[in-house]
Amino acid sequence: MNKITGFLEIERKDRTYKPVDERLLHFKEFVIPLDEAAVKSQATRCMDCGIPFCHTGCPVNNQIPDWNNLVHDGDWKDACENLHSTNNFPEMTGRVCPAPCEAACTLNIDDDPVTIKSIECAIADRGFKEGWIKSEKPEHKTGKSIAIVGAGPAGMAAAQQLGRAGHDVHVYDKHKEPGGLLRYGIPDFKMEKTIVARRVRQMEGEGVKFHCNTTVGKDISGTELEARHDAVLLTIGSETPFDFFADAPGRDLNGIHYAMNFLPQQNRRVSHERLGDVAEISAKDKHVIVIGGGETGSDCIGTSFRQGAKSVTQLEIMPRPPEKENKAMSWPNWPMKLRVSTSQAEGANVEYSISTTGFSGNNGKIEKLNYARVDEKLQPVPGSEGSFDADLVLLAMGFSGPASAELLLQLKLDIVPRGRFKGVDANEADYKLPGSDKVYAAGDVRRGQSLVVWAIREGRQAAHSIDKMLMGATTLPR
Repeated sequence: MNKITGFLEIERKDRTYKPVDERLLHFKEFVIPLDEAAVKSQATRCMDCGIPFCHTGCPVNNQIPDWNNLVHDGDWKDACENLHSTNNFPEMTGRVCPAPCEAACTLNIDDDPVTIKSIECAIADRGFKEGWIKSEKPEHKTGKSIAIVGAGPAGMAAAQQLGRAGHDVHVYDKHKEPGGLLRYGIPDFKMEKTIVARRVRQMEGEGVKFHCNTTVGKDISGTELEARHDAVLLTIGSETPFDFFADAPGRDLNGIHYAMNFLPQQNRRVSHERLGDVAEISAKDKHVIVIGGGETGSDCIGTSFRQGAKSVTQLEIMPRPPEKENKAMSWPNWPMKLRVSTSQAEGANVEYSISTTGFSGNNGKIEKLNYARVDEKLQPVPGSEGSFDADLVLLAMGFSGPASAELLLQLKLDIVPRGRFKGVDANEADYKLPGSDKVYAAGDVRRGQSLVVWAIREGRQAAHSIDKMLMGATTLPR
C-alpha cells in the first residue's frame, strides 16, 4: 500500500442512511454514499497485510487490497477493471452483500474493518457514471450454443462469462423480466431495479438472448433444451419455502402467507407490473408478524412498514446472539453476533427464543398468533405461553429446494433438502450433474439457499467448466 500507516491515522467512516421517517415514505434506496474524498480516505486504511484474509472471506475472491490501493491513487478506472475481473456485478454486491470480507479484515480484530463494501459500490457506480462499463463483445464466435435456465445472479454471471467467450447463450426465465430474486425478491429500497436492468442491457449488447415468460418444464421441456443446445446449466434457485406449521392449529386461516408470495408483489407494484391472478397481500393497517430471523424476514419488515403496517413483530426461535463475538474463536470467519438490520431499526419488535404453537381467529381470518418461550435446547418453557395480535403472518423460514418439479422429472434428477442434487452436494470441480454429458447446476439449486455473491461465484465457475468441456481448454477464470 502507498500509505501503510493509513489505518493508524484515519478513523473508519461508512455510508449513512436517510432518516427513518423520510425513507418509510417510499421504496427507493436510502443509503447516502460517501463522497470521493471520503472513499479515497477509507481505501487508504487498507493495511499491507502479509496474508489478506479478505481475499478468502469474499466468495468471489475480490482482489480487495489491489483496488483499495488504486482508489487511494485516484486510479478509479483501473480499480473498476480490477474489481470486474473477479465479480460480474459489484454494484449489486456493494448494495446487498452482508460483507463477509469485512468480517475477515485484519482490522476487524479491533472491530474497525476497512469499509470494503462501500468502496466496492463506489467503484462500480463510478464506472457506470464515467461510461467505463460497456458491452464486451467476443472477437470470435465458437458456434456452440448454451441454455441457462434461470435468470438470477448465478445464471446471469454464467451467461455473461460464456457470452464473452464467444458462445451463443440463451437464458430462459419464467418471469417477465430477468434478475430472479434480484428483481422479484430483494426490495427496491435495498436495490432499485434499474441496477439490474442496465446489466441486462449490457449483456444483451454482448449477444446474450433472454427468453422471459418461459417456464422450462412446461412451455419447453428439459429434454428439448438438451437436444437443442450443446450444454444446459440449471440456475433455477431454491424457491420452495419451508413450512414448519403445516399441522399447527389455525394454519388454514386467511392472512398467513409465505414471504416470497408477499415480497415479489411489492416489487411488481414498484415496477408497474401486473400482479397476475393472485390474491393481493398488503400490510396496510395491520399487525404483522414475521416468523424467521434472516434477511428474507428483514425484507418483510421493511416492506410492511412502507405499506403502512400498524406494528411489525419478528419472531426467532434461536436465542438472542451476543452483541460482540469472541474474536479469538471466530476471526477471520463469519461470526455469530447480534446484527440489527436497517429494517429492524425502523421500529420492529424482535423476539428471540420463541416458538409459534398455532394461530387463532374468527370468520376464517387470523387474529392471534400463539406462542411459547423456549429454553437453550429449544424446548418449550412451561407457563411461558402467550399470544400476539396478528392480522398478517409472513413465513420467512428458509427454502427447501427448487420449485420446477416438472423440469427435474424430465431430466431424471433427484434432489435432497435445501435444493442440493443427490451425489453432487460438494461438486465444485465441474458443476456437472451425473447421468448427462451436458447438464450442469449452479447457485442455490446446487448448494442450497445462500448469498448473491455465492451465486455469482458458482455461475462463474460453472461457466469455466462448461467452456472447458466445449472447447477442450478455457481462459475463463474460476
